[in-house]
Amino acid sequence: MPTLAINKKASFDYELLEKYEAGLVLFGHEVKSVRAGQASLKGSYLSVRTTNGKTELFLIGCQIPPYKQAGTMPDYDRNRERKLLVKKGEINRLLGKKKEEGLTLVPIKIYTKHSFLKLEFAVGKGKKRYDKREAIKKRDVERDLRTFTKRGKR
Repeated sequence: MPTLAINKKASFDYELLEKYEAGLVLFGHEVKSVRAGQASLKGSYLSVRTTNGKTELFLIGCQIPPYKQAGTMPDYDRNRERKLLVKKGEINRLLGKKKEEGLTLVPIKIYTKHSFLKLEFAVGKGKKRYDKREAIKKRDVERDLRTFTKRGKR
């Protein structure tokens, strides 16, 4: 499963509780653009909407630039909302989780599974500032230990 786009800040800004997988509804030139590695999940999020009695899940804020070899597309919106393909039971379960205080749906990565593009997302709880500082401190200590052990082996 080659990963095509990653939201690096997701695990830093959120405590990821449960992970899910969904299909993406894309145009043909968007698929080619994503497979070329041009998609960005930075600043994107998921939204649950009910229209005409149907509850649907949308990816908002994901930037997919037009495919370069597709020519000019004057009315193409790179930030358009993209529908996610998720079963109704899962959407209802996610709605219940989202209603809990402080929980949100965070996209993690876009990858290929067989010939399909999939989005991995998670139910996340926002981290406080002190939690983030703790994560930075832990990462720095681990890096220092690695460099120290490398120097000691020489």
